[in-house]
Amino acid sequence: MEGGVHEVDGSAFRECFSLAWRNPYVLRLAFSAGIGGLLFGYDTGVISGALLYIRDDFPSVDKKTWLQESIVSTAVAGAIIGAAIGGWMNDRFGRKTTILVADFLFFAGAVIMASAPNPALLIVGRVFVGLGVGMASMTSPLYISEASPARIRGALVSTNGFLITGGQFLSYLINLAFTKAPGTWRWMLGVAALPALTQFILMLFLPESPRWLYRKRMEEEAEAILRKIYPANEVEGEVQALKESVEAEIQAEGSSKKINLIKLLKTKTVRRGLVAGVGLQVFQQFVGINTVMYYSPTIVQLAGFTSNQTALALSLVTSGLNALGSIVSIYFIDRTGRKKLLIISLCGVVLSLGVLSAVFHETTSHSPSISRQETAHFAAYSCPAYQSASATGWDCMKCLKASSPDCGFCAAAADKLYPGACLISNSTVKDLCHGENRLWYTRGCPSRFGWLALIGLALYIIFFSPGMGTVPWIVNSEIYPLRFRGVCGGIAATANWISNLIVAQSFLSLTEAIGASWTFLIFGVISVIALFFVLICVPETKGLPIEEVEKMLEHRAARFRFWRKETDDDGKDSNVTV
Repeated sequence: MEGGVHEVDGSAFRECFSLAWRNPYVLRLAFSAGIGGLLFGYDTGVISGALLYIRDDFPSVDKKTWLQESIVSTAVAGAIIGAAIGGWMNDRFGRKTTILVADFLFFAGAVIMASAPNPALLIVGRVFVGLGVGMASMTSPLYISEASPARIRGALVSTNGFLITGGQFLSYLINLAFTKAPGTWRWMLGVAALPALTQFILMLFLPESPRWLYRKRMEEEAEAILRKIYPANEVEGEVQALKESVEAEIQAEGSSKKINLIKLLKTKTVRRGLVAGVGLQVFQQFVGINTVMYYSPTIVQLAGFTSNQTALALSLVTSGLNALGSIVSIYFIDRTGRKKLLIISLCGVVLSLGVLSAVFHETTSHSPSISRQETAHFAAYSCPAYQSASATGWDCMKCLKASSPDCGFCAAAADKLYPGACLISNSTVKDLCHGENRLWYTRGCPSRFGWLALIGLALYIIFFSPGMGTVPWIVNSEIYPLRFRGVCGGIAATANWISNLIVAQSFLSLTEAIGASWTFLIFGVISVIALFFVLICVPETKGLPIEEVEKMLEHRAARFRFWRKETDDDGKDSNVTV
């Protein structure tokens, strides 16, 4: 973390896991703090499956798209506040205390949601959980970063990313496990109380971040923790480097104890760090990841898979790929570097979103037509809008867009792609359609291209997870000077959650207004912009001590290329990514 430049290559990955027997204390710190990432992932992922059953229990939620978006996005709104407060709490009270507060909010939110008698109280519980997510999203990687040796810092912070995606994968498993249980979504949402309680207990017995302690003039405590983290022959060098770094910051700030936001933005290294860190967090959301995490079962249903259980099972595959991608990131983050991973990731995301856009265009433009004969078979329940319209031009998609009342598509018994019936959408008609061994559609139409949509989703996750999924959090944990790390991390995390809220609150409305195809195309265009942003504005921080990152930002100018060779003062070549 502090001290001289460390050589980082593939051995960092092996060294990270050799700590299991050589220095388990470091892994204990990383994984205990990483439970915050697990909760982050679980509470953001679980709602995608729970929402299917919340709609069944609360008819008002099923009929109102804005209410579904609100149940999802109020947690994100809470996370915005949590991230903003978390930045201040990290600097004022420390990383450990902030994690403990987040655990309390996770626990309280899970209990409130599990017992919610109506959508309003459910939303209150989501706000509590969101506050915890916002705090944990920035504090867990920060704590791990400050308690990790520099040469394996990226790999250890990546474990937090792995636990986030692992939490999302766990949420899909839990969703699938409780599909037949009484209370379904209440169990899904309430299970999150257990890891919150577990982390609270574990963190009580763990120390504060050594860097925060040193900043608060608790040198003896900080040095005692560093002696547990580093080998004996490295401790003195790390202590001295940390001392010099903190004293230099204090001297630069003079006697002022408060962080002046205007002065912060006028500081070149901080400003450039914020451009890179905040930009990465914003683009992480605007390339559309949480449309997949929050609404993947809904997307699967839009692709033509009508069953809740089938949608959850297929979504589990994409979530599993997300967790697998995080493991890939742990291996490559300190081998390949942050910036190259981002570029490879974004190129794949652009390709995947192009596939999704094309598939949904074909799905919507070739949906089964409506047959008057099939509709007449259910004469008492035919869709009023269809009956009052002319007989031409109606297909499944047009039927699903009918309103007052809402209508659904009952597929032909012989083949779901044959012309079917357009009927009123309610539970009676749904049961009647199923009673004749027909499939019932209300959120998407039958399509022969459904499996291609799943391939597109899988490709999206495979490319997103190792790069854009984990690297923005890693970069934000190591790009800022120590004095500003809490507040800058809070600013970046807040930007992430505001962007998350915009995407979560608008996705279903966008798909209704312009269709899934155009929605994914918009995300694809944003991904291209993000690629150019990374090429120009994001520095490489692989294996660099914090003070070296600061020096690099001080002298760095915007440029397209993302690696070059520089010559040290002694004439030796060194690879420096810029």
